Amino acid sequence: MPLFAPKTVAVVGASTKGAALPNIFIRRIREFGYAGAIYPIHPSAAEIDGLPAYKSLGETPQPVDYAYIAIAAAQVPPLLAAARGRVRFAQVISSGFGEVDEGKDLQERLVTAAHQGGMRLLGPNCLGIYTPRGRITFTEIGPREVGAVGIVSQSGGLGTDIIRRGLNRGLKFSGLITVGNSADLGPADIIEFYLADPQTRVIGMYIETAKDGRRMFEMLREAKAMKPVVILKGGRTRQGLAAAASHTGSLAGDDRVWVALSRQTGCVMVDTLDQFVDTLLLFQTLTPQPAHPTQRVVLFGNGGGASVLATDFYARLGLDVAPFDQPAIDALASMKLPPGTSITNPVDCPVGTLQQDDGRVAEKILDVIYDRGSPDALVMHLNLSAFVGRTKNEVLDNLVQAALRVQQHHPGKSHFVLVLRSDGEPALEDRKREFRARAVRLGIPVYDEMANAGCALAALQTHERFVHARS
Repeated sequence: MPLFAPKTVAVVGASTKGAALPNIFIRRIREFGYAGAIYPIHPSAAEIDGLPAYKSLGETPQPVDYAYIAIAAAQVPPLLAAARGRVRFAQVISSGFGEVDEGKDLQERLVTAAHQGGMRLLGPNCLGIYTPRGRITFTEIGPREVGAVGIVSQSGGLGTDIIRRGLNRGLKFSGLITVGNSADLGPADIIEFYLADPQTRVIGMYIETAKDGRRMFEMLREAKAMKPVVILKGGRTRQGLAAAASHTGSLAGDDRVWVALSRQTGCVMVDTLDQFVDTLLLFQTLTPQPAHPTQRVVLFGNGGGASVLATDFYARLGLDVAPFDQPAIDALASMKLPPGTSITNPVDCPVGTLQQDDGRVAEKILDVIYDRGSPDALVMHLNLSAFVGRTKNEVLDNLVQAALRVQQHHPGKSHFVLVLRSDGEPALEDRKREFRARAVRLGIPVYDEMANAGCALAALQTHERFVHARS
């Protein structure tokens, strides 16, 4: 699709001094590896950033797949109208349109001008598009690898946060589009593309309003949750609704409508940005098992009181951390693990237990859990401060490798999630980042706390139950 892999890009608003936002956009897409033609549009300059400049969108050597526009709001409609059918998608970064009372008429003229010019419009009042497959980015940093998570965000700033936090957590994107005021193309249009896009397996949406909500509902209901859809909704309270109205000129709608949409379409609603990223990571990494939705969870690691708190928290989420039946307890007891090891679920192991045979003891414990404990999900949690400096570096690696081997021995039997806990000490955080990156490369979702993992597993349960009920 030309929007996600444009062969030609026009940039409107770049200056000869090189300091404007469109100049930065040119530099960013070049650094990101964009290899297509870039056409700066300027009323008088012959050249910008070493590229030949053109006076209008209708005068570029080739038709434009994607135009990035950041000029004064009043100047945009005539610019678009003069494109003469040579632009496919125009994204207007500029603000001063429907998000303020005095700009509502101008926004209507903007849409009319875009259609006169033969293009579809993204924005206005947004930040841009990030598409690794097209080597286009509006952000300074972001994963270069093409992934399977497709995002649409009505907030540009939140779109940046999703990319940056996603990079740190291991998300890989098929694309992210900020749509701002959604004067023409909106969330429903982008969702429609992602649902049909073979590259996208998981869909995320930050939304404040949907002007074509009925169409979105019908589309999502027809999709039957075959691709997980995670929704972070802004404006769910009276105060949040007022904030959304001033942000993108949105009328956010009754929260009960969105709750109903979630129940009837299988979309997962989350409350915070961290939950949004955590849930997308889980769906990116794990394969849902609708035949036996996630219910029984086993906690395994060096937790102590943290395991007790997690057991309570998971119960409130509808996840059971229930004691093992006797056959599993007997099998674990026969291993004669050191004193202080709890074998009932949570399986609590002091570091001294976990470092036996340089961590390989975990494989024997996990083998018993998978064979006799019947987990739908296993959360392995490691308090890194108890390991680093006290054990060999390979102990942590062996623990994770053990978990991977056990999953290969028992394919499709249980979801596996890793929690790496830290006290925030800088050296420990460095080790955690390094270890997280390694685990994600192995296809393991990694979380900071057991509560984060629990919320993501509860979202997975919601999705699995919906698909199961309709299969």
